[in-house]
Amino acid sequence: MAVDPVVTTILVLVYVAITLVLGYLGYKKTLHAEDYLLAGRDSHPVIIALSYGATFISTSAIVGFGGVAANLGMGLIWLTVFNIGIGILLAFVLFGKKTREKGAETGALTFPDLMGKIFRSPKLQLISGIIILLGMPLYTAAVLIGGARFLETTLSISYTTALIAFAVVVALYVIYGGLIAVMYTDAFQGAIMLIGMTVLLVLTYIYVGGVTAGHKALAAMSDLVPEALVGQGMTGWASMPELGSPIWFTLITTLVLGVGIGVLAQPQLVVRFMTAKENKSLNRAVLVGGPFILMMTGVAFTVGALTNVYFYQHVGKIAVDAAGGNVDSIIPLYINMATPDLFIVIFMLTLLSAAMSTLSSLYHTMGTALVCDIWGRGQKCAMSLRANQIGCIVMMIVSVALALAMPAGIIARATAMFMGLCASAFLPAFAVGVYARNPSKAGAVVSMIVGTVIWFIWTIFVHTAEAKVLGISQLLTGAVTILPAPWTVIDPLVIALPISLIVMVVYQLRDRKGTENPA
Repeated sequence: MAVDPVVTTILVLVYVAITLVLGYLGYKKTLHAEDYLLAGRDSHPVIIALSYGATFISTSAIVGFGGVAANLGMGLIWLTVFNIGIGILLAFVLFGKKTREKGAETGALTFPDLMGKIFRSPKLQLISGIIILLGMPLYTAAVLIGGARFLETTLSISYTTALIAFAVVVALYVIYGGLIAVMYTDAFQGAIMLIGMTVLLVLTYIYVGGVTAGHKALAAMSDLVPEALVGQGMTGWASMPELGSPIWFTLITTLVLGVGIGVLAQPQLVVRFMTAKENKSLNRAVLVGGPFILMMTGVAFTVGALTNVYFYQHVGKIAVDAAGGNVDSIIPLYINMATPDLFIVIFMLTLLSAAMSTLSSLYHTMGTALVCDIWGRGQKCAMSLRANQIGCIVMMIVSVALALAMPAGIIARATAMFMGLCASAFLPAFAVGVYARNPSKAGAVVSMIVGTVIWFIWTIFVHTAEAKVLGISQLLTGAVTILPAPWTVIDPLVIALPISLIVMVVYQLRDRKGTENPA
């Protein structure tokens, strides 16, 4: 379906104008390093909630995970349960308040800076910054790919052009406006996302004949599941895969646990807590954040699965076949085939909002990690606004280069990889750090290093999905993986996080005992 260029131009210009105005307001309010890094520690609860939610939900959730739901079915809805229960309630109530208090108490300006000051260890700040620079460009590239793929399909422009233009526009307001601009634009973009996803859900149920008819039709398509997926345990798009099957392990350990738990220790989200003036702001933010995440992920996963009904009814193919085998193209193809011109443009803005809100936070986090936590340590974290701006530019270039090199169908997996790495490396030390009176410095360092190293080893040598693509295990050992099934389908998070946690607890108990019983 051709999109009306006049309608597209008008809506895009209005969207860009509002975004730039908000970015300019952020720029005008950014007077000091603390403004650039933490929005002056005085953000409104609604701004915090929408910024957190919009940062959390990117094109990887809508395009990438929506495509995975089209391929693997409604079982992915369990991720929505984890996103709300862990990513919002647990994150804000259990970790958010303590993070805000520790941040204000120590004067920390970034997540690595917070870790370094809580544990009184400059080394920990450096290690945290390095881990961010190792893992975050992967996630950033995935978000870039999601936005660029939809622009490519909708505007009929080359993928490379869409990718670069998209990256540059986001970088402009991040570089000049800092976190104030990021949070203002996040809130605006979050509102657009909420409208777009609500309309998408309504339209989809209309297209498939209603809620009941649509889900019945999806359940009746179980005999159309490809043989390759049946052999790995898939039972249908409206049911869970066989317990203990390869697809079950992928769905639960990589997608549900990897993202559901990994959200607790994502640096770009943790700093949102540090922007609140008081704990009451975080309590109020939960009331907005919970419903927002429900609509974002719940709609994406539901619509993703139901695209199988639409494509089968209209082109006689299941969704992944209609998209030529690329799961990342399923949602863009569905939108462009099924929906009216006006909604195609609205959804394009929804995806742009999702991607831009996440990208802006990732650029900001990577840039400050490079400048504050690695290069400028010991100099009050931020040497100058200019230095932080240059850091954002450098990391934008790295992310674009990585996005151009990544294979098709990588969005959801790259997202799960990054979040799994964050949980394995940061979560045990972060949890103990914000709650313990005398957290173990040695425990934090060892836990972080052990979690990171084990995650990388399992990813490179055991987990088939990554090991096969990377080829390092094949080169060094002559085998794709060094362990047999079922280990090859168990996500690195499931192995690395418990070991990292055990290390942290053992050191914490040892050091506490030494403090209570000094020699």
